[in-house]
Amino acid sequence: MDRLDPHTTHGGTDPVIDGGQGTYAGGAPSGAFDPWRYRDEAGVASADLTGYKVEATDGSIGKIDKASHEVNDSYLVVDTGPWIFGKKVMLPAGTVNRVDHDEQKVYVDRDKDQIKAAPEYDEASHADAGYRDKLGGYYGENYSALPPDGPNRV
Repeated sequence: MDRLDPHTTHGGTDPVIDGGQGTYAGGAPSGAFDPWRYRDEAGVASADLTGYKVEATDGSIGKIDKASHEVNDSYLVVDTGPWIFGKKVMLPAGTVNRVDHDEQKVYVDRDKDQIKAAPEYDEASHADAGYRDKLGGYYGENYSALPPDGPNRV
């Protein structure tokens, strides 16, 4: 499950992104997928992301209720509002593609259906190792299933 090399052009070019050189906004991810660690290139640093809007590859999914910056244990809890009937979802930090601090938006590299189909967020057991393994595994499998030049890459 290696990530794409950010210096390699994948698929056709897109004139809207990076001057048509075929790269992805925010840079293509690099290295193996680590669900519980923010990507260096995402621009998260130690910023408080609480209240930021979250954008999936195909539209808005809600607002961040809680953001963790724990080493190897970082995640976002997103209140989806009416999108999936007021439920909350937990997104591992590795799904964050980039952050726009000016617009207060976090862009994740999954689509709404992938997020909706993820293991349900349970506030009481979200810190449980079994739940974390299940959730991290789900997003890791979905990561490797994304084609490098497909529409789901941001």
